[in-house]
Amino acid sequence: MSDPLMPKKCVTVRAAESYRGKQGLEYFAGVSAQTIGSRGICMHLLTVPPGGRAKAHKHEGHETTIYVLAGEGYTLFGDNLEYAMLSRAGDIVYIPAGVPHLPVNLGSEPLSGVIARTDPNEQESVVLLPELEAAAEAMIARLKRGDSVSS
Repeated sequence: MSDPLMPKKCVTVRAAESYRGKQGLEYFAGVSAQTIGSRGICMHLLTVPPGGRAKAHKHEGHETTIYVLAGEGYTLFGDNLEYAMLSRAGDIVYIPAGVPHLPVNLGSEPLSGVIARTDPNEQESVVLLPELEAAAEAMIARLKRGDSVSS
């Protein structure tokens, strides 16, 4: 017996709409509970402009993975954003549920990737962490100086 709440047909989502997420960046409105009635996954496209970054945040109870399509950038992560991981086109990034993080593009080209999360409601599990913004700025300054950071 099928679930009456599940979508009954395959759907193509066209790149027609975007929205500004709580994290401060523009997202292409892809697959989610809001766009097509997804029940277990959210997937969308994100482009971080040169010099851009998201606000510090975490996703309560939901894992995230990102396939980097173009460009390169850092993911700052950790309880105090004390780690930085460089990712380039072709890399796949995994972020465990509840881990504070943010992407930052220090390059001269846009950074774009496909993001998938186990929360079908794109913005519901986003928890902004304004108390980590100073730590984010300090880590970004270190990266710009070329200081060694651990990942």
